[in-house]
Amino acid sequence: MTSISESHAHEQRTTALPRDQPKRSAAVPLSGIVPPLVTPLLTPERLDVMGLERLIDHLISGGVHGLFILGTTGEGPSISQSLRRELVTRVMTLAAGRLPVLVGISDAAVVDSVALAAHAADQGAAAVVAAPPFYFPASQSQVATWAKDLADRVPLPLVLYNMPEMVKTVIEPATLAGLCACEGIVGLKDSGGDLALFAAYAEVIHRERPEWGLFIGPELLYPDAHRLGATGAVPGGANVLPSLFVTLHEMLTTGNSDGVVACQRPLEMLAKLYAVSGQPGGVIVGIKTALLTLGICGDATASPFTALPPADIDRVWGIVEALAPILEGIPSAGGNPS
Repeated sequence: MTSISESHAHEQRTTALPRDQPKRSAAVPLSGIVPPLVTPLLTPERLDVMGLERLIDHLISGGVHGLFILGTTGEGPSISQSLRRELVTRVMTLAAGRLPVLVGISDAAVVDSVALAAHAADQGAAAVVAAPPFYFPASQSQVATWAKDLADRVPLPLVLYNMPEMVKTVIEPATLAGLCACEGIVGLKDSGGDLALFAAYAEVIHRERPEWGLFIGPELLYPDAHRLGATGAVPGGANVLPSLFVTLHEMLTTGNSDGVVACQRPLEMLAKLYAVSGQPGGVIVGIKTALLTLGICGDATASPFTALPPADIDRVWGIVEALAPILEGIPSAGGNPS
């Protein structure tokens, strides 16, 4: 397989695709629970490959519908381009076709987004996910131009990612409506936390592209977002308790309101993990620490985040331990206990 680090291949793959060239893709998961994987690390520049394998097996046994790597929870913007490419290759090998994989390609430099998308396509990923370029704020016309250009240039279906807290730019509903004509775009993930905005997205997609996927990021909002039209969720907590979120999804899609209520308490307890550090990046650090207590992977993070001190690790362990008896009372939605 030709490496995208070779200059000639890099030049070829960062130009636009021919207009008549179909996008390469496995089936893209446009509904269900698609966890944003944390990136198991031994050091900021070295993957924890054994931990990554255990994490993938843990998620698959929990019944999730797809895997999303190199997102915010995966520390995508904080790790090097070479480590991102290695992660893509490792995940595709370890997943071994058992689930479709979505690859985050968000970057301040579009050329790097396109190059990583080419590598993801070569490795067999199902789709790529991208937020507007960060650092410089962008106007809505600039966001539209960026999205159309990126959709033309990447060899995989594109899921747009609204993450204004990190990007400085909101994808406005009117902008999304204008992008619905782009055949290369297949959905939207919204992590803005604004249900009124999410409802506007849902209205646009229902009207213009009902076949698109519409995912919510903040996990406590999933029941409300599903009522508004969400087809699935990308919950960080599913790294820890995948079967809980799969159960919640099934309860929502089957209209089992009692089941949804039963899921609410453990969801709220799980969210306590994210506040333990009291620092930015608390979601990432909390999830990695919980996975450490479960023996799945270590708690090393990329800069600027740091691992928790022993007393806070004990607090995380207490939260994880307290969840076990509560989860026993929730009906299973398939998959093995996680």
